[in-house]
Amino acid sequence: MSNELNTNPTLTEPVIYQIRIKGHLGAGWPGWFGGMTITLQDNGDTLLTGPVVDQAALHGLLKKVRDLGVPLLSLMRMECDKADTSESES
Repeated sequence: MSNELNTNPTLTEPVIYQIRIKGHLGAGWPGWFGGMTITLQDNGDTLLTGPVVDQAALHGLLKKVRDLGVPLLSLMRMECDKADTSESES
C-alpha cells in the first residue's frame, strides 16, 4: 500500500470556491479577499466566490474570515460545467 496522495497532474486551472459567511460585508472588501466576488444575500449572508489557485491560498482566505470574527457557514468547491460556458444557443 502506498502512502502517496492520489493527485491529478493535469489539473492546472484554479478551482472555483464559494465561501458563505454570516452577515453582510461592505463594498470595500473584494481587494482584501483577493478579488473574490462578494454577493450579499437577502437572508443576511455573504457569498465570496472566485478562483483559488491552491490549498495554501484557500487556507489564507479562511484565515481572513477567521480574523474578521464572522461565522463561517459553508465552503463549497464549485464544479465547472463546460456546457454552461459554451455559447451554442442562439
